[in-house]
Amino acid sequence: MTPDILIQLEKLAAAGIEIIPTPQTPSHFVFSRDGCVVLVERRGEGFGSIGSPGLLSEKGGFAALVDRAGQAWFVAKGEERPAQPGEAEAARRLFTDLKSALR
Repeated sequence: MTPDILIQLEKLAAAGIEIIPTPQTPSHFVFSRDGCVVLVERRGEGFGSIGSPGLLSEKGGFAALVDRAGQAWFVAKGEERPAQPGEAEAARRLFTDLKSALR
């Protein structure tokens, strides 16, 4: 593990962001906090592109946070639902904090 990755992991831990083990998704890391998730591309021994915020759907897939006519929704393959109060903001905060930690 490189010193840069160690620093990034320390920033993630300080922000309360966890890595969820997902062997079914070998191409991405799944980061979580407050019930929300963000997928991050695995690149070599480090982190690549950061995806959109969302949550894990009831069917076990990723449900992306999207805006529809000014209202936040979580949309996944075959299912969608409006975001509950506070969920969209929690997902956006996770995304912002994750971007900051992985710089």
